[in-house]
Parts: sequence; structure tokens; C-alpha cells
Amino acid sequence: MKTILLWLQRIADGVAVVMLAAMFLIFCAQIFARYVLNEPIGWSAEILLTLWLWVIFWAGAFCLRHKDHIRFDLLFLSVPGKVQRIFLILSALGIIIGFGMSFLPTWDYITFYKIKKSAILKWRLDYVFSIYGVFLGAIILRYGLALIQYLDPNYKVQDDKDEQVEE
Repeated sequence: MKTILLWLQRIADGVAVVMLAAMFLIFCAQIFARYVLNEPIGWSAEILLTLWLWVIFWAGAFCLRHKDHIRFDLLFLSVPGKVQRIFLILSALGIIIGFGMSFLPTWDYITFYKIKKSAILKWRLDYVFSIYGVFLGAIILRYGLALIQYLDPNYKVQDDKDEQVEE
């Protein structure tokens, strides 16, 4: 199972890398066309904005690990492990409930955008913004799995201090 998850992680990272590389190449083409050829290309800005949107939510859903996210954990680190576990359970529940409550209205709004198209390339905007629904679903699933782990009586809160980069 770990091998499958590792491969899925690598594929997700690869997709993000391809999107970032495409952004870089399109950006370079845009600069070249505008300042060397004196012929700006209008579609490049639209693709760059769409790719940026997709990279952010794709990476947030599939590439970032829990420890990679910004945390304000001063209070969390100052309490004993059993209280930390309660904090983890409550935060996972909060994220699941909050994102879960927003999922259907968000998906409804995204699907509403099927009637609109992007200005230059005429892409349906429900396709463009569908990545946010994928992001919501992935986060709900990830925190659901984390909640199951936190509720296990044998779960021990892990210390990330060893994994931090020393300066």
C-alpha cells in the first residue's frame, strides 16, 4: 500500500512540476513576443492565470504534507500529548465540517459557471474552477483519514522537531 501511495505522490508532484514548467515557458514566450517581436500574445495571460489557479489547489490537495503547512502551534506545543491529541481531533473535525458544509454550495456555484466562457480562449469556466471542488474533496478525505488515525487509542502525537531544518 505504501508503494502505491508513494507512486501516487510522485505522479501528483509530477503534474505540479509540469504545470509550473508550462507556466515558465509561456511566461518566457509572452515576454519574448511582447518585447522582442512587439506582438503581445493575449492568450498567454489567460493560460497563466488558469495554470496558477490549478497549481495552487492541486499542490494544496495532493502535494503538500501536513507538516508543510503553516501552523501557529505555540499553544499546541505547550500542552501534554493527550491534550494535543484532543486539539488534533477538534481541528480535523472543524476542517471536515467546515469544508464539508461548503462543498455542495461550492460545487453548485462551479457548475453554474458552465454557462460562462473565458474571454480569449473560450474555455468553459466550470472546467477552469473545478479544481477547487477537487481540492475541497481531497482535503475532506485527507482530514477524514487523519481523524480516524487520531481517534485510534494507540495514536501518539509525533514530534516534528526532528524533521525541521537546522539553521
